[in-house]
Amino acid sequence: MTTTALTALYQELAPCIGTDLSLLLPQQIQREVGHFNVFDLADFWATTKLPTGVPYPCRSFYKISLLRSRSRTEYQGQTIHIEPDALVFSTPKVPFQWWPVEAQQGQFCLFTAEFLLPVLGGLSPDELPLFRGSGYPVFQLSAVEAARATAIFERMHEEMASDYAHKYDLLRAYVLELLHLGQKRQPAAPAHPVQSAAARLSGRFVELLERQFPLTSPQQRVALRTAKDFADRLAVHVNHLNKVLKDSTGRTTSDLIGGRLAQEAKVLLRQTDWTLWEIADCLGFVDVAHFSHFFRRHAAVSPGAFRNLEMAAA
Repeated sequence: MTTTALTALYQELAPCIGTDLSLLLPQQIQREVGHFNVFDLADFWATTKLPTGVPYPCRSFYKISLLRSRSRTEYQGQTIHIEPDALVFSTPKVPFQWWPVEAQQGQFCLFTAEFLLPVLGGLSPDELPLFRGSGYPVFQLSAVEAARATAIFERMHEEMASDYAHKYDLLRAYVLELLHLGQKRQPAAPAHPVQSAAARLSGRFVELLERQFPLTSPQQRVALRTAKDFADRLAVHVNHLNKVLKDSTGRTTSDLIGGRLAQEAKVLLRQTDWTLWEIADCLGFVDVAHFSHFFRRHAAVSPGAFRNLEMAAA
């Protein structure tokens, strides 16, 4: 996700929880493939003293909330009264409004569709039972289930604060745990939706993309770098591949490839002593100048400046 898109996402989030954008968007926030963050409702309530009876439309991202106080929501034309403890699943595809009716306790995480792309086999979150428009978004939890959900959110907070190189892989696993906890309350819904031809193609694309990483030696080189490279390997027309990925992720093939290359570049700059030329060559750039131009588009700083900032923060 680009810096501009990420800021736009938080501009929509700010009124959802009644706080200033400057307080929500950390200066050094990680920008991996897709976006994820987790928050404590009590912190926002104590800081901003949110008024009751005000709707908060949240429509640009997926959201999973553990609500431990009373509130109500309007969803698909119906009013749902929420009692503690409840797990709530929100999708950007369905209008959803939430009214707190007392001081709020709980947690919530938000993420974009592309954040889960690596673990859903090419499926969009909208194809999961919990995020389908026909589904029911609120699930009252038993004491045991509430304790389990609380523990998952606590682990999310711990990982967000850590410097573990693969923390986003763990965070994806924690999101999947919450999804399965909700799906268990939907016994009639299939746990594994039947994949369409488009979903299978998306999954094969992700598999080909991820198979090229991680890069562990300066002698390795990324072989598939363009939309046409992937389309040829998948035996489909490049326009068809673009349409399928755009429909399922909201991003073009080139955007997804570029985002993954930028992610790997950050890892190599952060964790290796390879020269900029070696990193550029591994990632398939003809020279350091082209690599630097590409990196600036995704990270807003040069590769050298990024490495220096990471070293200073270590």
